[in-house]
Amino acid sequence: MSTSAPRLTALDALHRSLGATMTDFAGWDMPLRYASERDEHNAVRTKAGLFDLSHMGEITVTGPQAVELLDHALVGNISTVGVGRARYTMICQEDGGILDDLIVYRLGDTEYMVVANASNAQIVLDALTGRAAGFDAEVRDDRDAYALIAVQGPESPGILKSLTDADLDGLKYYAGLPGTVAGVPALIARTGYTGEDGFELFLKPEHAEGVWKALTEAGAPVGLIPCGLSCRDTLRLEAGMPLYGHELTTSLTPFDAGLGRVVKFEKTTNEGRFVGREALEKAAARAETAPPRKLVGLIAEGRRVPRAGMAVVSGGEVIGEITSGAPSPTLGKPIAMAYVDAAHAAPGTQGVGVDIRGTHEPYEVVALPFYKRQK
Repeated sequence: MSTSAPRLTALDALHRSLGATMTDFAGWDMPLRYASERDEHNAVRTKAGLFDLSHMGEITVTGPQAVELLDHALVGNISTVGVGRARYTMICQEDGGILDDLIVYRLGDTEYMVVANASNAQIVLDALTGRAAGFDAEVRDDRDAYALIAVQGPESPGILKSLTDADLDGLKYYAGLPGTVAGVPALIARTGYTGEDGFELFLKPEHAEGVWKALTEAGAPVGLIPCGLSCRDTLRLEAGMPLYGHELTTSLTPFDAGLGRVVKFEKTTNEGRFVGREALEKAAARAETAPPRKLVGLIAEGRRVPRAGMAVVSGGEVIGEITSGAPSPTLGKPIAMAYVDAAHAAPGTQGVGVDIRGTHEPYEVVALPFYKRQK
């Protein structure tokens, strides 16, 4: 284990000046919270929140065969992504296990940006570099080239509109367009990890502080506040969004995770071949006939909070495992995601509990997500 000092984002001094509680996350010093996690969470649900996500890993893929490389390396059909659009996808091992979940942005005819999770950025970079052999394409580590700021919540379009001349009304979910924000160039993407409308702004690190301050000022009248990683986790959990290392791991295929829809067998490039295809075809067939376990939502009847790794039980038998758990500010009760045996996965299944330090606490099985915004 390396003991190198954690990496700092371009906004590090600003977070500290705001009194943020900092934490080491995937080798980065990141703000966990500024004041109250609950207030930050509720601000995003009802008004707006501002996040520093500069720890995410940006990898640029360019060249005449960039799309062939991505179709070979990833499970999605990247050739159908239009310029200015983005797609959620995954990169898998040869055995079908998930290496990471990703967003791929198509920036130009032969230019793509792959955004990986902070904890997997090096793994994804190495995999893409290795899989690029034989393709006329270049894989470039652009982690230091970008800062990433997200503004999320129902007030975010109005806040951002006051700082950009980009056509935000015409910007669909999972689309990204170049523009200026507070006078500096940025890639403006309508993406996020909170279950709310919002935007992610990719910009040069030296511009991050100015843009953060401009957003803070523009958002103050409508209740925007800075938000840390802690509320980002409760927001994504309520929205039923998977987190790598919890709902997604190398021991699971996308089909095991209930996300088989991201795997596209009908690609036109590379004669339809891609890394992990054979294993994933078998996983797809298994999921049709006898899915081993299913990802479900659990809502507590009591107050005790379930944590990742705790056993889900029924009738004295272990029937599953918690992958993520937290108090839900929106529901007012503890919630969790868990993989449970298919026989106990139907919403409303009775008699399911979580073993919390030897006590079987009762839980209700529900369909995901726990929370869906009204559009």
